[in-house]
Amino acid sequence: MEVPDVGRKRLQEPADGRPTVHTVAARAGVSIASASRVLNGIGGSPETIRKVRAAAAEVGYVPNAIARSLQSQRTGLVALAVEDIGNPVYVEMMRAIEAVVASSGRQLLVHATGGRIDNETALLRRLANRYVDGMIVSPIRVTDDHLTALVDSPVPVVVVGQLGADAPVDNVRTDSRHGVALAVDHLVATGRRRIGFVNGPLDTVPGIARDAGFRTALLRHGIPLDEDLIEVGDFQYAAGRTATERLLARTDPDALFCANDLIAVGALHALLAAGRRVPQDVALVGMDDTELARMMFPQLSSVSLGSAERGRRAAELLLQRIADPTLPPRRDQVPPSLAVRASSGTTLPTPRPAGPPTTHPSSEGVTS
Repeated sequence: MEVPDVGRKRLQEPADGRPTVHTVAARAGVSIASASRVLNGIGGSPETIRKVRAAAAEVGYVPNAIARSLQSQRTGLVALAVEDIGNPVYVEMMRAIEAVVASSGRQLLVHATGGRIDNETALLRRLANRYVDGMIVSPIRVTDDHLTALVDSPVPVVVVGQLGADAPVDNVRTDSRHGVALAVDHLVATGRRRIGFVNGPLDTVPGIARDAGFRTALLRHGIPLDEDLIEVGDFQYAAGRTATERLLARTDPDALFCANDLIAVGALHALLAAGRRVPQDVALVGMDDTELARMMFPQLSSVSLGSAERGRRAAELLLQRIADPTLPPRRDQVPPSLAVRASSGTTLPTPRPAGPPTTHPSSEGVTS
């Protein structure tokens, strides 16, 4: 049937050629208000929704995201701030967050803070400009400035990591102390008694928690603490390797627990370069259970702190907070678990027969 001339005039596109809400309304045969409600996701009768969506598809209507954000005071963006976007633990967390955020029709912006307190607090304060609908932050150091910026944030914020019990902020955490205990229990069960520990900085939340967890676990097993078996570096590969070299230069462990998988890979390379067999001479366990642990040879035993699950739950809490800012602060906890692999999966072998002393090659000049 031929469309009347009046209808043709109503279907005319604007000067730039883009169809508008008016175009869609005319094509669907509904009011502009009804078309606008459907196109903005507010709703309408099933028949109206069907007509408007069909008309929008026919004319190639694309919503103006900028205009919509100005009207709704929503940007369609969510921010994630982590110390290092190259760290596999944050990559896993980011993937899980992005999947949840995308399911809500939003996009994820990722910021690397380098673990610097000033970067993180400045980022939180810039939220006053409301360039995102909400933010997930995973700080490795938490100060009074952090807490003030979190509480004063004009948009919802969820913290992945440890916060004080009275912090009025949505929080997803894990129990890394218990995770350390799982690793030490496993190493003791395989006959190890000289268990070394390579940690990250002790001015960080994870560094403090893992140090306390290690000392408590040794005490529970009746193993005397030997400070020569403890080294502190950074949560990076190179620092882990260097710290392990320092430890091996002064003592002879039969096991090593490392505060994350990047440190553990550095430790593995230092051990092999020094002529130590893994796990026969030194059992090795990391923490975070990232893809990196399964890429090594031998594959690394590692304590999972549920990075992906923490990310997923943090994203869900954030979307709920965006939808209802009046919700009380929520706290969610993801339990740790131990994945035992080849780097520690055997019991301590019986001592070798007496013989000529073994010379361990120097690690100097060895690259990997």
